[in-house]
Amino acid sequence: QVQLVESGGGLVQPGGSLRLSCAASGFSFSRSQMYWSRQAPGKRREWVSGISEIGDTTNYPDSVKGRFTISRNNAKNTLYLQMNRLKLEDSALYYCNVLLAGDEYWGQGTQVTVSS
Repeated sequence: QVQLVESGGGLVQPGGSLRLSCAASGFSFSRSQMYWSRQAPGKRREWVSGISEIGDTTNYPDSVKGRFTISRNNAKNTLYLQMNRLKLEDSALYYCNVLLAGDEYWGQGTQVTVSS
């Protein structure tokens, strides 16, 4: 079955960096667009990045553009999110997700806390 396992979250000071990973299995990773999203307590889930199947196209909302970089390693079935210049408002549970045949799949998430 489809499995997405995020890791790499933690506590970081404002201005710091973190790199998230998402290990994928149970589907054709190299043929799937992938996404990162996040959800802070009391807020709606927010999309933060997307990447094409071979990684040649990426997209970001203005809130993270220029600070976050999504990438992938299809040989390792792994998705990444490099987050730089983190802000307090970036604190959230971060998920990777994929849309397959109309169904959306999510991992369990990894917590990112930005605090001084």
